[in-house]
Amino acid sequence: IHLVESGGGQVQAGGSLRLSCAASGVSVGHAVMRWYRRAPGKQFEEVAYITTPGEITHYLNAVRDRFIISRDNGKNIVELQMNNLQPEDSARYHCTADIASGKYWGRGTEVTVSS
Repeated sequence: IHLVESGGGQVQAGGSLRLSCAASGVSVGHAVMRWYRRAPGKQFEEVAYITTPGEITHYLNAVRDRFIISRDNGKNIVELQMNNLQPEDSARYHCTADIASGKYWGRGTEVTVSS
């Protein structure tokens, strides 16, 4: 099982990025897919998740109304649309897949937001 994140980069405050998590060896439609982030010197934070079945989504309060998690079963990817980015959103973002056999992590993609 492999998860590969992409879409990170450097943006100014107020800008947007769209992260993508490409999965292989697991169907994103049959897993609870999550995005985590970790800023330097800080703990991991769960940013958002989307369940299966039911497509229920949940967000960290700090990103609610700015970030949107979505899933494309045909492409087998999960995306995180991030709008109105702020410097405190700077972190390495990882996607994970929760299935019966365990929790699988990608290596992450770096997001840097300058003020």
